[in-house]
Amino acid sequence: MALPTQDILTLIPQRWPFVMVDELVSSNDDTTQTTLLVQAGNVLVNDGVLSEAGLVENIAQTAAARAGYIAQQLGKPVQAGFIGAVKNLEVFALPKVGDTIETEVKMENQVFDVSIIKGKITCQGSTIAQCEMKIFIQPQQ
Repeated sequence: MALPTQDILTLIPQRWPFVMVDELVSSNDDTTQTTLLVQAGNVLVNDGVLSEAGLVENIAQTAAARAGYIAQQLGKPVQAGFIGAVKNLEVFALPKVGDTIETEVKMENQVFDVSIIKGKITCQGSTIAQCEMKIFIQPQQ
């Protein structure tokens, strides 16, 4: 479902300058979509392109936006998550400053505080990166 525009910082635990998503576009039971405009001041931009690390973090933060959106709907606080493993990472191209990337995360499985997702990033209609990721959610204290 398409979502009303809101401050992405209400959905993710990350803060500037390490925010790698701009907008939560949609989220449903198993699929979440975000966008990011690649800017020169981004800490993971090198030589005018978003690095591989930036792409991986973008996928992780898209998953975080999903978890934050669900928590918000349930009236709970946003929890921190940590990348536990990245599997089958493929990077086909790096987006340039000024490009907008679209990221889609599909929930594959969730067991207790561990989520397994598949992430895919597109730019100008082409897939530029994809991977599977295991994310651990930090339990509340």
